[in-house]
Amino acid sequence: MRRAEADPEIEVRRHEPIPERIDPAIEALVEDIIGKVADKWTMLILEALQENGTLRYTQLRKKVEGISQKMLTQTVRQMEEDGLVRRTVHPVIPPHVDYTLTPLGDSLSKAFCGVWIWAQTNYDEIQRARQAFAAQGKLNSGKRTS
Repeated sequence: MRRAEADPEIEVRRHEPIPERIDPAIEALVEDIIGKVADKWTMLILEALQENGTLRYTQLRKKVEGISQKMLTQTVRQMEEDGLVRRTVHPVIPPHVDYTLTPLGDSLSKAFCGVWIWAQTNYDEIQRARQAFAAQGKLNSGKRTS
């Protein structure tokens, strides 16, 4: 995700102490949402809609390079079910369908912007770690122990 303005409510809560007891329903929801949005296509659709606003189906497919028609349809339906995307069908021939982020989808997009900032901030360190790991693997002749 590209840089976006942070959600003020999330930023305030981010500085609160971690509660001693985690609500199991919230924990299950977090695991469910992470499982859904951590996939490549959901993140790319979030990014495309965040950057471009409302997009027609064909425009969205062009913005999300490499996605199949079937995968795009499945992913936006799941996002619509979770309240992240609003799908608007215009009664014209041929059918005209628009997708836009809901306020909930927009806030999720802003939350994931933190990952973008983290990656940008730590890019050089991650590259050094990967190079060191690759070099170590070559020194060990490709043999790894688990």
